[in-house]
Amino acid sequence: MSDTTDPVHSAHQTPPATGPSAVPVRARLNLNWLGIVPFALFVTLFLIAPTMKIVLGAFQRADGSFTFENIAGLFTPSILSSYWISIKISLASSFFGALIGFLMAAAMVLGGLPRAIRAPLMTFSGVASNFAGVPLAFAFLATLGPLGLVTVFLKTELGINLRMLGFNILSFWGLTITYLFFQIPLMILIVTPALDGLKREWREAADCLGASATQYWRMVALPILFPTILGTFALLFANAFGAVATAIALTGSSLNIVPIMLFAQIRGDVLGNPHLGYAMAFGMILITGLANVLYIVLRMRSERWLK
Repeated sequence: MSDTTDPVHSAHQTPPATGPSAVPVRARLNLNWLGIVPFALFVTLFLIAPTMKIVLGAFQRADGSFTFENIAGLFTPSILSSYWISIKISLASSFFGALIGFLMAAAMVLGGLPRAIRAPLMTFSGVASNFAGVPLAFAFLATLGPLGLVTVFLKTELGINLRMLGFNILSFWGLTITYLFFQIPLMILIVTPALDGLKREWREAADCLGASATQYWRMVALPILFPTILGTFALLFANAFGAVATAIALTGSSLNIVPIMLFAQIRGDVLGNPHLGYAMAFGMILITGLANVLYIVLRMRSERWLK
């Protein structure tokens, strides 16, 4: 018997491979990427390109030569004072916004409030967190301004004069209260999913071990929620620090904060040095960028616990 294999017989025994592996692989354009092209163009034209222009302009003179003079100009007393006032307003509005927003979200998710309240509150929070600028400034002026609805009502009906008590909507606390209108809803939107992530088993285990409600929140819930709360506080800080339209429309030039000084500097009302304005904007980018990085890092850390 011959050891050689009959080619014809072998062909019948081992048919050619069929299936997906036999189909030639061809490089095809993934058309799904076309869906993000408008967004990528929008981000490039209105975020990345202006940011790069600001960064480069902060280190240039009017003739385009390199300099550190604009950065050194940030340490003048007036500009440092404007940064400090902006930081204090951002801290105050972030603290009260985070505190009130957390208590409202906790009452909605973990409290005994009716479930029918959640949908309207979340819808309102989604709208109010983006409500700013001239409409928001007008709303607070019409409510708490010198001739506002609440101001006049308190004075005529209850004999309470807000001006005599030291309150002025065009002041530090006036702008802080105005910022709370969008800070509190933003806190509710972000912290609600974290509260939903608290497992019932954790509370049951604490109860079985004899822990009180205070001990559960102090030893279990708050340590888990702390990264989310602190990260959201950083986001609220960046949100308030970068608010421009509301501050300008509400206070004009009566409050010396960075956005108002920046607007005046670029427009030429103060010294007519746009590159110093670029340096001021560069400082704002650094501060808000650090706050956003802190928020992202802490948010990623909290998500690992809540999965």
